Amino acid sequence: MGGEAGSAAAVGSEGRVKSLGLVFEDERKGCYSSGETVAGHVLLEAAEPVALRALRLEAHGRATAAWGPSPGAAAPAAASEVEYLNVRLSLREPPAGEGILLLQPGKHEFPFSFQLPSEPLVTSFTGKYGSIQYCVRAVLERPKVPDQSVKRELQVISHIDVNTPALLTPVLKTQEKMVGCWFFTSGPVSLSAKIERKGYCNGEAIPIYAEIENCSSRLVVPKAAIFQTQTYLASGRTKTVRHMVANVRGNHIASGGTDTWNGKTLKIPPVTPSILDCCIIRVDYSLARHQITQTWCQRRNSLDTCLLTRSPLTVRGKHAVPCSPAYRNSGFSLRLFIQRLTRILLM
Repeated sequence: MGGEAGSAAAVGSEGRVKSLGLVFEDERKGCYSSGETVAGHVLLEAAEPVALRALRLEAHGRATAAWGPSPGAAAPAAASEVEYLNVRLSLREPPAGEGILLLQPGKHEFPFSFQLPSEPLVTSFTGKYGSIQYCVRAVLERPKVPDQSVKRELQVISHIDVNTPALLTPVLKTQEKMVGCWFFTSGPVSLSAKIERKGYCNGEAIPIYAEIENCSSRLVVPKAAIFQTQTYLASGRTKTVRHMVANVRGNHIASGGTDTWNGKTLKIPPVTPSILDCCIIRVDYSLARHQITQTWCQRRNSLDTCLLTRSPLTVRGKHAVPCSPAYRNSGFSLRLFIQRLTRILLM
């Protein structure tokens, strides 16, 4: 580490800092967990003698959820924040009784080390209406000139042990639902589905065992999908974002037919882990079963076929009355817990 001496009176200027950097001890480490030690160095290169008041390290972690007012709505913007980490360390400061410390030209290294809180930390996340972020920042306080700083993001993950007997048990669900819309119902579709256990490794394929019986008069295409749901809470209001992250389809099932899934696989993609322990941001997953059914549109005395119709449409200039597929979202779902690089837990 470079030399330190004297006071700022030795030089007529505040000195020029050529570079200020921050490196972790193990740059290959992808993420940290509660109770672990974060260590590294602050690197400073001075082109000339540099006067400073202090060099400190800060580590912060917080969840924030916020969004603006809806167009035409009277409600104001919403915002909430929760703090998970607040660490402040002094890396260099002047001797007692002196207000300035002088760093000589050259390269300087200032090691740091601190321990993350032992209580569980919420997993890092960035979403549409909020984020959970952790960072480490080095701040160089200098007289007469603005402070200089450098910041690095710290990825944190909350590890959950899913290797317990209760989480290795199979899950089975059965449901029967009518197909059709309004008074155009055409009969039920029955479904029985099973997965072998409640926990799966991230990136692993989930074998799905299912029996589907089509007692309706429609053509049915069974489909299994993993959905991610993000829920944000701010100022007493809620925002929800939901989208599909993976899916698999089965064979077409004609009226009166059946289909059997003997371990049809649905691979879990690399997604954000489930977050269930934050009071303002929640990320969870569901394994849902859907059917895509044919929809009939009335036009004079003929029938036109369309799939996944969601709103009224026009067929050759004539108004049509579509029936949205009743099984597009069947309500048949199993909650999943996804853990990065470890396991998946079905709640």
